[in-house]
Formats: sequence, structure tokens, C-alpha cells
Amino acid sequence: MSTSWRSLNHPVVVVAFSGWNDAADAASAVLDHLADSYPTEALYTMPGEDYYDYQATRPTVERTPGGREITWPAIEFSVTHLPRRDLVLVGGPEPNLRWPTLCGTLTGAFRMMKPDVVVLLGAMLTDVPHTRALPVTGLSNDAALVGRLHLSDPDYEGPTGIIGVLYEACLGLGRLKAATLWASVPYYTASAANPKATLGLLGYLEDILGDPLELGDLPSQARDWEQRVSELVDDDPDLAAYIAELEEQADTEDAPGGTGEALAAEFERYLRHIG
Repeated sequence: MSTSWRSLNHPVVVVAFSGWNDAADAASAVLDHLADSYPTEALYTMPGEDYYDYQATRPTVERTPGGREITWPAIEFSVTHLPRRDLVLVGGPEPNLRWPTLCGTLTGAFRMMKPDVVVLLGAMLTDVPHTRALPVTGLSNDAALVGRLHLSDPDYEGPTGIIGVLYEACLGLGRLKAATLWASVPYYTASAANPKATLGLLGYLEDILGDPLELGDLPSQARDWEQRVSELVDDDPDLAAYIAELEEQADTEDAPGGTGEALAAEFERYLRHIG
């Protein structure tokens, strides 16, 4: 790790891993969007041999001007330069092996960067309608962030992924200010990329940073996605009836995942981006 780590401007670390933690690729798409929207440079690649089972997460072969090249799964660090700060983007496939060791290495790297906050992103399949603002749940060890973002503590118990383990490591081993955000993805749209869920995560990230982010054509992609899903649903009366029930539930203050205040804040974020 070179002097580049020490020259970061008020850094915020943003982490997302593809795979189990990333329904419809909604979380990893946040990193892709940021890297495409702002000047971004590679910082560091963690050697993956200690953390990946190559029979579970296989390398890929690509054609290049010089022939064929194998790309091995790895965790990539890059820095995105916003006007007022730097974002350190950390991403790659979800590792298969040695998670405790990996999380200790990652939190050690984060401490060197001295970030204002570490933001860990995920996406999960839930019973929510595609026609409403997609809920985001999360946790933070910072009371001010919890209040500002109206975070509702998920009541999930069960298997967890690297995002959940790394969040706990940030709090314990790393002693870092951290937040984890999970976008809700309608289970009946799981097979396609979900720009609406990505937009929801970006809205929360904007609130954490205190600055607007470039959205490009993501809002129009989200509108087109919603329209395409609605057209498909219209051809399935049973699914349409079920979604109508979900819409009714989402429009009440007792909907899963949020109070009336949190739902209002979610809707404001949605209008800010779509309108």
C-alpha cells in the first residue's frame, strides 16, 4: 500500500460484492455507476488465491488484441474522485474462503485510509411491489446516521454473507464508523438487473455524503424497468393480484421495514431522483 492511500481527500469507503449479497446486481451496480460517472483510478488488487475457491468462483477467459487472457477473481480497490471528497470503492465476487482473515486484512486497510465512514452495500429478495419506492434497510454504529437516514434495524436471523461479517468486523476489530445498507428487490424480478434498487442505494449514499451524486440516465433506466415489469405483470392475473396486495401493504404505515416517517423519507428520495 503506497503513499496513494495517505493522499486521499476526506475518504469514504464503499464496499459491494457480487453474488449472494447482491440480488439483481443492485449493489455492485452502484460501484460501476460511480466509477463510470467520475474520474476513477485503480489503487490495489488483493491477490485472490487465499480467498477464492476457483471451482466455485471460476476465472474467466477473454479475447484480447494479443491473444487470450485469463482473469482471476480478486478484490479490487479503486478511488473515485468526487468534487469534495474521494470514494474508495472495494468490490469483486464474494470470497469463498478464510473470511475472518480477510475481514481483518480489509479493516486494517480501512484504518490506514482513515475514512469518515465505511458504507457496505447489499441487496436482497423480498416481498415488495416494483411500483413503489423500494425499501432500504440497514444498520450503523453512528446514532446521527441512524437518525438522519431513518434506518430500521432488520429483524432477519439466519445465514449471512461477507457484507454482514465485514460490518461486524468494522465495529469490532476495526473500530470504524460504519453503515450497512440493503436494498429490497422484488423476488419476481430477480433474474434481471434492477436500476431502481441501485438508484435507491445511491439515494442513501447521497444522504451519507451530504452531496448530490451524478445519476446520468439511471433515473430513466429505472422508469423503463418499472414499465417493462408492469407490462409483463399485466399478462399474469394471479401475479397482478398479488402485487396489488403488496401495494396496499406498502401504502400503510405498518408495512414491513419502516415507520411512516421512514417511508416518507424513502418516497422523498425516490421523487428527488425520478421527478
